[in-house]
Amino acid sequence: MKRRPRARREDLGLTKAEFAVLRRLDTPQKIQDYLFRLKQNFEPDGDSCRPVRMVLRAKDAHCIEGAMLAAAALWVHGEPPLLMDLRAQHDFDHVVALFRRNGLWGAISKTNGAYLRWRDPVYRSLRELAMSYLHEYSNKREYKSLREYSLPFDLRRVDPALWAAGEKDAWQVAEMLEDVRHFRLVTHAQARKLTRRDPFERMVGELVQYRKPKKKKLRKGSA
Repeated sequence: MKRRPRARREDLGLTKAEFAVLRRLDTPQKIQDYLFRLKQNFEPDGDSCRPVRMVLRAKDAHCIEGAMLAAAALWVHGEPPLLMDLRAQHDFDHVVALFRRNGLWGAISKTNGAYLRWRDPVYRSLRELAMSYLHEYSNKREYKSLREYSLPFDLRRVDPALWAAGEKDAWQVAEMLEDVRHFRLVTHAQARKLTRRDPFERMVGELVQYRKPKKKKLRKGSA
């Protein structure tokens, strides 16, 4: 596909109403605010990687789904739709949308916790940006788990019919992100010496924006 400086509605394959949402998100801050207002996708029906259209309909998202929506909005306003993969050990990866201001990197992020969120455009390199997530990025055993970051992945490499206007999960994007070159943030020796989060950090780490809904108990005889 031709790499247009701005994505038109026809390029993304969205309806007028869907495209109008992205048109209103004309700054990274507005995009981030929109993602914050989306509820968390807890994947009640199993793992998902929903394209932009399905996120707009459902009004909830998790990290890669929010990142693709953010990238689409950036592209609509003349910025490249770039994703970066943060790879963790014994933990979930995290995906953010990248943008630059005055040559410095920032990130737009959809997350339910307090730590892996927006990053202001003050980082001179992608490594600096990724390192800003290192201290708080931890797994359920409280070990710091972030290990690698990827080169920027340009969504213009992928047909928008898959990741923007699709009606099915866009797992191909996740798979392609896995294949992008990644760089280590810490050596194996450094990783062995990383401290676990202290009790206060663990308590703060329990804070979330949206609570996972409790499963409804079936009444006797209703199954």
